[in-house]
Amino acid sequence: MAAQKIKPTKGGKIIAIDLLPIDPILDVTILCLNFMEETAPDQIQAHLTEKADILLSDMSPATCGIPNIDHIRIIALVEAAAEFAMHILKPGGAFVAKVFQGGTQAELLARLKQSFQKVQHFKPPASRKESAEIYLVAQGFRGNTTAYPNL
Repeated sequence: MAAQKIKPTKGGKIIAIDLLPIDPILDVTILCLNFMEETAPDQIQAHLTEKADILLSDMSPATCGIPNIDHIRIIALVEAAAEFAMHILKPGGAFVAKVFQGGTQAELLARLKQSFQKVQHFKPPASRKESAEIYLVAQGFRGNTTAYPNL
């Protein structure tokens, strides 16, 4: 879907990563790696020729069925993706990440609100009603990383 919207053949660039091999997609750079590995951000950045307009994260941890633990695990992934987004996004860029219902941690939301003009949750119509997944959408990156001092 992103390749259809971005139109890589007209100058856009898409880099996809996954733990498992992905079938080739026309004009999409696909990397088979674990984003949480220490070298993953550098490997991804090696494929970027300029700052990104958007970072989409559909990462999800292996769930155990205990909502509190599953929530903590996905928040850790979202925080890592958000930190990476602060590093690679252009001013005006966007960050979208899957989270589980139960509320995104207030600390994460506060940091995102410092760096983006608009931060909200969104449940797409295609998502099953009984599914706990929702998406955190942050738009209008201000270009500052002060909310993430370790960058």
